[in-house]
Amino acid sequence: MRQLSRQQLTELLSDHIFHVIGEAADELGVECYVVGGFVRDLFLERPSKDIDVVCVGSGIELAKVVCKRLGRGSHLSVFRNFGTAQVKSKDLEVEFVGARRESYSHDSRKPIVEDGTLEDDQQRRDFTINALAVCLNSQRFGELLDPFDGVWDLEDRIIATPLDPDVTFSDDPLRMLRAIRFATQLNFEIEPETFEALHRNRERIGIISGERIADELQKIMASDAPARGWELLFQCGLLDIIFPELAALQGVETRGGRAHKDNFWHTLEVLTNVVRTQGKMDNGKCTTDEVHPSPLWLRWAALLHDIGKPRSKRWDPVQGWTFHNHNYIGEKMVPQIFRRMKLPLDERMKYVQKLVSLHMRPIAIADDEVTDSAVRRLLFEAGDDIDDLMLLCEADITSKNEQRKQRFLDNFQLVRQKLVDLEERDRIRNFQPPVSGDEIMERYGLTPSRPVGVLKEAVKDAILDGIIPNEHDAALAFVDRKAQALGLSPLTEA
Repeated sequence: MRQLSRQQLTELLSDHIFHVIGEAADELGVECYVVGGFVRDLFLERPSKDIDVVCVGSGIELAKVVCKRLGRGSHLSVFRNFGTAQVKSKDLEVEFVGARRESYSHDSRKPIVEDGTLEDDQQRRDFTINALAVCLNSQRFGELLDPFDGVWDLEDRIIATPLDPDVTFSDDPLRMLRAIRFATQLNFEIEPETFEALHRNRERIGIISGERIADELQKIMASDAPARGWELLFQCGLLDIIFPELAALQGVETRGGRAHKDNFWHTLEVLTNVVRTQGKMDNGKCTTDEVHPSPLWLRWAALLHDIGKPRSKRWDPVQGWTFHNHNYIGEKMVPQIFRRMKLPLDERMKYVQKLVSLHMRPIAIADDEVTDSAVRRLLFEAGDDIDDLMLLCEADITSKNEQRKQRFLDNFQLVRQKLVDLEERDRIRNFQPPVSGDEIMERYGLTPSRPVGVLKEAVKDAILDGIIPNEHDAALAFVDRKAQALGLSPLTEA
């Protein structure tokens, strides 16, 4: 955080486009300001290319004049229903809107909008740190308007609302998630009165669409410390509403003097371990719209890896607390959660589902003798996601018993080395059995039927168990032996 004088703000707004905007506003005779996150990030020394401009007049008319002045290479988009316009120039995007005041009905976050003053516009902003405005008119260029002491809150690292937080959050409940998202991204504290208002207004989140909620959660997950965001969601009571399956992990039950660990806090520790291993994601940002899994989805796998534990928890007088098959229960829960939370149902969901299903396998191997057969099967089932699975499983070791923790980590190194050796020798990752079903049917004069499936499965198991090498001739000879036991004879010789 740095303090900025008018002269310094003038220098930081030296890009040609800011002066063009100011000149266009002077031509139209309207006040014009750059506002919100762009100004906040100037003080925080964070890069930002998304620029919001407010004028006391028509934002659309101002955008038209700006685009005309910029000339070739600029593009204007007008959104009359919202009274806004966008100008794209080179790598910058500038959003234009007229200053306005807003009022809300209780059952909608869509405001009734009227023309207003700059003060009206600043009052409707979500947080004091986003209510900063810098004038772009030539006579006042670089002048900061900060009616709610947003600069002080930036310096003190505080999230607070410009007006009564109960009104702010009740009017637009999405701001509750934005408060937590900004606190997470910026490592700020939420001012106590504002945090209490989060709790009081938590039920209002019900009027927000799943898509808008998912967007905020994705930004939390892409931050440098996503576990803090989930902790804040839990503490203010929003988690119970938007993600009850995760909230259900919290708590410790004791019987006969034996207690299980708190799986909610364990999950956040695993998530933190994964993030620490990953390092920063593209300077704190992460692409969330790519088709194939990215580091973001490994974080979701960490968050969901034990999601099946509440449904699988049982008390056994001999064993104590058990969570048998929680990974398979969790695997079945993943699509339901993704569908309800409006997360993608494509390969990214399947990736998370696979890691949730398999996350116990490396631990089971590492806790016993590390056999070639077990490692081959793990490699076959995990495929190209084996490295991410191993990272997740190492992050899952949160035991406070340092000797036990080190033993698992040492054994994981043995598993990793065997994975490398076996893949190099046997080419198991994503392999297809060297004798296909079509070849089996042609060789034995079969149609699609149970014997074909039995022979294919037998070949796969024989290769994974190391009985035969992953080679065509050896596999075909094995098929002939198995087929003979089924009373089948080849129509042709090998």
